[in-house]
Amino acid sequence: MRPALSIAAGVPTIWNVLYQHLKKNSYDLGKLHTMIVGGSAAPQSMIEGFKNDFGIHILHAWGMTELSPVGTVCRLRTTMSDRKELEKMQLLAKQGPAVAGVELKGIDDQGKDIPKDGKTPGELIVRGPWITASYYGNPSKESFTEDGWFRTGDVITIDEHGYIQITDRKKDLIKTRGEWISSVEMESYVLKAPGVLEAAVVAKPDEIRGEVPVVFVVAKEREKVDKKSVLDILKENFANWQLPHSDDIRLIEAIPKTSVGKFDKKVLRSGINSGKY
Repeated sequence: MRPALSIAAGVPTIWNVLYQHLKKNSYDLGKLHTMIVGGSAAPQSMIEGFKNDFGIHILHAWGMTELSPVGTVCRLRTTMSDRKELEKMQLLAKQGPAVAGVELKGIDDQGKDIPKDGKTPGELIVRGPWITASYYGNPSKESFTEDGWFRTGDVITIDEHGYIQITDRKKDLIKTRGEWISSVEMESYVLKAPGVLEAAVVAKPDEIRGEVPVVFVVAKEREKVDKKSVLDILKENFANWQLPHSDDIRLIEAIPKTSVGKFDKKVLRSGINSGKY
């Protein structure tokens, strides 16, 4: 009997492990045609892999409990149907435009709107009739703007189509020599290195640069990861002053995760400070 499941939802870490498993084992996926991804950003390489290898469409979505819960869904518009395949994949790697009823925009550190150029980063703020306006017993002014927008804590860019791309959580950005590095962007490149199953990047203090990235890598089953290959890929995509030290590319057996499967970067940071990692 063929599986009747046609649509499934989960976080990227679950789908990544499933993808690696499917690559090595033969399964009848039945009617499965769409996987919804939320919780954190899915790497473009995984989106391409599911489509090219199994004909499964990855549908990127973004939301929070405070939004009840969906804020954006990424679908290609009919006007984008004639674009090159690479352009389509780059668009599908974004979190997409706001759903009906939700307003969103990005603001800089001075509270000014960021341009819709797909490059300028800013904090994502949202509002709408069902979006939370306060926290019970905790009137946190830091979570809301003076005119009532909810501050999500996500750092985004917005393109000319209104598609957002989450580049990081504000607390997970790495500030090196006064410039910001996106841990999510660095993770996406590390995943392209041979043998890499999972990658998580966090900051650690540095006397000269302020902060430097620490790259945690989990190898695929029965494969090895060469630290030099990871560093070589990063050198192709980041400036020298943004790179991790060679001893800060750390191979571990498993990246700690939260109860819903997200990387628990708090545990990684505390592990660096305590000497566990």
